[in-house]
Amino acid sequence: MICEAAARLFMHYGVKRTGMNDIAQEAGVARQTLYNIFPNKEAVLLATSRLFMDRALEEAERELLKGGDLGTQIDIVFEYLARRPYAMLHASPHTEDILEGVSAESRKVIAESHDKFRAVIERLLTPAEQKIHASGTTVPHLADAVRNFASAAKYEARDQAHLDELLKSLATMALRCAT
Repeated sequence: MICEAAARLFMHYGVKRTGMNDIAQEAGVARQTLYNIFPNKEAVLLATSRLFMDRALEEAERELLKGGDLGTQIDIVFEYLARRPYAMLHASPHTEDILEGVSAESRKVIAESHDKFRAVIERLLTPAEQKIHASGTTVPHLADAVRNFASAAKYEARDQAHLDELLKSLATMALRCAT
């Protein structure tokens, strides 16, 4: 509840312009209650980042349970690893402020989430291990590359269409190694 309220405010006003009083009011809790849970805004931002990253991974895993070929599964991972975060960030007029507000601790949370997504990608690629090895790489290396490039694409894309093009090219390259 508090993290969702904080996310709404961060997206609407930016990290710098959102204060603890604003978060408490938006969440419908007393200011002291907020401070009892979170000592400062950085702690709220950290918890909010963790919540949204964990949710993205859980939603991706639920979608992956539905099955599908490797291309469909890679597309599901890209949806939660790159497309949705890109859309969420760029829906805010304060994208730069939000990115600047990410601290070293928040970057650790993001890195942990990316490691979990890399493990998912590795799991998806493992059935094609022999073909991937024959293409000149290994499953862990290909999983690293796919995760790294997909993550970078959401920051480097000029717009949603460009992001989709980058991810499509990445999926094509990964599938060529695996099929």
